[in-house]
Amino acid sequence: MRGASIRLKITLWFSAALILVAAITYGVIFAISRQVILKNIRDSLIETMAHNVDEVEYYADLHHVDLTSTLDHYLRYGEGYLEVDDDFLDEVNGVFTALYQEDGTFLYGENPIARETQDLPFQNEVIQEVTAGDVLYYVYDCALPQAGLSGLWLRGAVAETQGKVQLTNIAQMSLILMPLLVLAAIVGGYLIAGRMLRPMQKITAAAAEIRAGGDLNKRIELGKGGDELHQLAGQFNAMFARLDEAFQNERQFTSDASHELRTPMSVILAQCELALEEDGTTKEYREALQVIARQGKKMARLIQDMLDFSRLELQSERYTLERVDLSALLETQCPDLALIREQGITLTWDAAPGIAVRGNRELLTRLLTNLVSNAYRYGRPDGHIQVSLTETAAEAVLTVADDGIGIAQEEQEKIFRRFYQADSSRTGQGSGLGLSMVQEIARFHGGGVSLTSEVGKGSTFTVLIKKIRGLMFL
Repeated sequence: MRGASIRLKITLWFSAALILVAAITYGVIFAISRQVILKNIRDSLIETMAHNVDEVEYYADLHHVDLTSTLDHYLRYGEGYLEVDDDFLDEVNGVFTALYQEDGTFLYGENPIARETQDLPFQNEVIQEVTAGDVLYYVYDCALPQAGLSGLWLRGAVAETQGKVQLTNIAQMSLILMPLLVLAAIVGGYLIAGRMLRPMQKITAAAAEIRAGGDLNKRIELGKGGDELHQLAGQFNAMFARLDEAFQNERQFTSDASHELRTPMSVILAQCELALEEDGTTKEYREALQVIARQGKKMARLIQDMLDFSRLELQSERYTLERVDLSALLETQCPDLALIREQGITLTWDAAPGIAVRGNRELLTRLLTNLVSNAYRYGRPDGHIQVSLTETAAEAVLTVADDGIGIAQEEQEKIFRRFYQADSSRTGQGSGLGLSMVQEIARFHGGGVSLTSEVGKGSTFTVLIKKIRGLMFL
């Protein structure tokens, strides 16, 4: 069973359940049918006898009777005659009827157990049981109430085996029809299961094709539908798209990282080779070591940024969430950042009090630092940077605005890509991961970052982070 297909397993379980239900139904039918059939036999006996009571009439004389009719029989009785309908002679539903005098004298009809019932007293409208050989009979007597028929009795008899015959007929029909119905249901269930699982086969085939070819651009095509399998296919397609995007980003990240590391590494190797080729002065060695140290620091900073970025993408448990007073954080960090005064740029800030978010203090500090550092890097000499913190009903709004060189419209969508730097304003000081890190930190906190910029007039970065109220996360 473990190696069997789902279709076969479903069919086997369905078949077993169906056979069990059929067997139980079959048993119930026979258990109930016997009782029902025996009741029907007794009811048929009573009904037949009630009908035959009206088939016997008494005539004082036969002057006005058509004696040429072959449908009736006439018997001499007392001072007159008895007319008995011809149907009286027929066996009706296995019921035999006989006409008796009260002393037990047989007058007319048919009684298959006349010998066994000759000493059986008449009891009006009472069913009695008589055994003849191995057969049980039901006997029912009716006194004739019509005028002139006083002292006459009708005795009906029916064998219990009549019910067995009916039961046998039911059993034979059940033994033929029930297996046919079960077989038809099993075949239908097998076909329906195959039809229902056909989308699953398409999903398996598509997944196998994607695995074999490694092409995550392929998708599972099931057509229109809203059932569980179509939903599963949709989730698979979404997963493939996410994996394809992740792999593309990973390849791009690796390529960009290799490119960024290649330049400082080449400079370091070149300086080492130059210093080792010939003897130089102390000043020349110092200058070479300064270049090597500067490039080494750049590599170390780049590697650290890459590690932090990877941890952040994986949402490492290293970054725990707590209640952070964002207003206090700005009041603490901005004075230190204002001391940089790169290119004579002035930093000012304005933070509304008491704005708190659920986040990681280290990451939020990094977010602020990266935005301010980016503003310094691309600001104009003797320019100005404004940091503001406000709030809406549900979010904290952090903005960092500068009056620097600005960013062209076609580059604004690219600015948050890893290692991307606008060529027109590249300084060579950054790793190209600062704004990407800002975006990931904002996403990590359930928010986002947006940019409005105009070339020659400056840029404004806006970060939205969901805030908290009261002591909810203390």
